[in-house]
Amino acid sequence: MELDPLLLSRIQFAFVVSFHAIFPVFTIGLASFIAFLEILFFKTGNPVWERLSAFWVQVFAVVFGMGVVSGIVMSFQFGTNWSNYSYAAANFLGPVLSYEVITAFFLEAAFLGVLLFGRNRVPKGVHLFAACMVALGTFISSFWILSANSWMHTPAGVELRDGVFFVTSWSEAIFNPSFPYRFAHMGLASFLTGAFVVAGVSAWYLLRGREVEINRKALSICLWLILIVAPTQAVVGDFHGINTLEYQPTKVAAMEGNWETSTAVPLLLFAWPDQETQSNRFEIAIPKLASLILTHDPEGEVPGLNAVPVDEQPPVALVFWAFRIMVGLGLLMIAFGFVGLLLRRKQRYWQTPWFLQGLRLMSITPFIAVLAGWIVTEAGRAPWLVYGLMSHAEGVTPSLTGGMALFTLLGYILVYAMIFSAGLYYLMRVLQDGLEIGERASDVDEVHRPARPLSGSDVPLEQKGS
Repeated sequence: MELDPLLLSRIQFAFVVSFHAIFPVFTIGLASFIAFLEILFFKTGNPVWERLSAFWVQVFAVVFGMGVVSGIVMSFQFGTNWSNYSYAAANFLGPVLSYEVITAFFLEAAFLGVLLFGRNRVPKGVHLFAACMVALGTFISSFWILSANSWMHTPAGVELRDGVFFVTSWSEAIFNPSFPYRFAHMGLASFLTGAFVVAGVSAWYLLRGREVEINRKALSICLWLILIVAPTQAVVGDFHGINTLEYQPTKVAAMEGNWETSTAVPLLLFAWPDQETQSNRFEIAIPKLASLILTHDPEGEVPGLNAVPVDEQPPVALVFWAFRIMVGLGLLMIAFGFVGLLLRRKQRYWQTPWFLQGLRLMSITPFIAVLAGWIVTEAGRAPWLVYGLMSHAEGVTPSLTGGMALFTLLGYILVYAMIFSAGLYYLMRVLQDGLEIGERASDVDEVHRPARPLSGSDVPLEQKGS
């Protein structure tokens, strides 16, 4: 069987990007959480906030390191597997990716050292400033990366001459039509990821009766954040969908499993898209709801996949189901936010075992939702590298063979498995040690006071029963 270098290159890039994406989406949200804790400590002097910050800084450092290592490969792949694309888009991508390194990575690297090792060695204000700069650096980094990625979906400010993109307007290219929605959507996803991970870990500690007062406070902050951000994400997602309908109608058609351009289109809750027959099997639908959501009119027109040739259609089943996984998990996050609000009565949000167990399980869902969203975004763009202007086949390296692509793919899988295993092992050790890390790192008198007698509310919840 002949190996297809194009298919293998796409699989390789999808694997590397998917593996890498789970780290930045967490560190962006976690860096902001740490900065918020440092602000609370600076204003109140309460050592609780310092201990929480010191603990989560250790987690941040591990995840940040894994993200840096896993992300280095992506820039090399542009040259090894996508050289035609690299050459064609260099006038735009080269400067943008350089700006990301200069303005974001250097900022993060410089102040991360102060954040990690400067506690009790620099003034409190300097340490707070370092935390804020690290958080700002993560957002600057995502700004440039998402600008570059969004440009590939909604190219603007360039013209294609002799197979090369020339920038005609930097402002239009950087702030291309889909960028504001993608940047807001990803930023909110990062906040949700950080909030659910911190909430899940805090819930785990509360179930075990560990550092009850501190973890109760951390959980409370996260539940307020989830309550606000999760519904906001749904609203931003709606605006993003409308923008996609305007600029990438074929992607929307694949997301909805809609084959014929028509009005009053139903929302498919379940279906099995069959690309060979250009139809769906086993449909379960709500009448007119897709038109209402996408056009805000129950009789609105929604484009169909048959508006483009079959060879220009994305993998419909993959996009269709990835979209439903993302939306389903988003609705579940909203539900947890409102349940947490209801349980605040009589402080039940941190004393209800089933809710805490649910939060433990929910800590993994933002990562799944982010990966599902990336699948919708990137697979939904197929077969285009630069939407409507350059296809995957035109961008792949001409001299690349299937054997070469397979060799590097297997190599990346092996190396990344080692990185992930080592990082996960150390991360689990950090989580097992718990807030004791924060106690050693903060080194304040408050944590050395004799522990108060254990009250009834401090008994491990797993001993209370549900």
